[in-house]
Amino acid sequence: MNALICGVDEAGRGPLAGPVYAAAVILDPARPIVGLADSKQLSEKRRESLALDIRARALAFGIASASVEEIDRLNILQATLLAMRRAIEALPVRPGSALIDGNRCPSLDIPVRAIIGGDASEPAISAASILAKTARDAEMRCLHQSFPQYALDRHKGYDTVLHRAALAEHGPAWFHRRSFAPIRRLLETMEASP
Repeated sequence: MNALICGVDEAGRGPLAGPVYAAAVILDPARPIVGLADSKQLSEKRRESLALDIRARALAFGIASASVEEIDRLNILQATLLAMRRAIEALPVRPGSALIDGNRCPSLDIPVRAIIGGDASEPAISAASILAKTARDAEMRCLHQSFPQYALDRHKGYDTVLHRAALAEHGPAWFHRRSFAPIRRLLETMEASP
């Protein structure tokens, strides 16, 4: 019987831009990591520091994403579950079971359990939330290099006043989620204006 348990969480369900990320982490009980918590409760500096610890000390981790195209085609929930499944499949060792943050589980061929608030209560899910968030933030900073007019380095694609102002001025780019209402409405307005 395989006793390895992986924690799984996502980052980036809510933003108007960019992919949704997921991570799966199998912690090593012999190498505990101090300070694991829900990534949203940590400063960016602390998240980045913990992400290095997790990568160095975990028995295994996998990070994956679902693209903007997949989000628009499938819907954000299905794209999130797809990213989670990909993250688990990316693990270099096969877990015996998975703990998923939230109330929905991806379909897997191992036992799986959803835990609401798991990113705050289960260390392996906390670790996954940190890896998913830092990997997604890194991608958004990378996109910012090519598209500085959207200030993605500041809001990471989330629906902020700054992001809305950039969208109003420049219109959506290829990495904006066209199925999300604010982007869809903006595109409809742009198409309607002469």
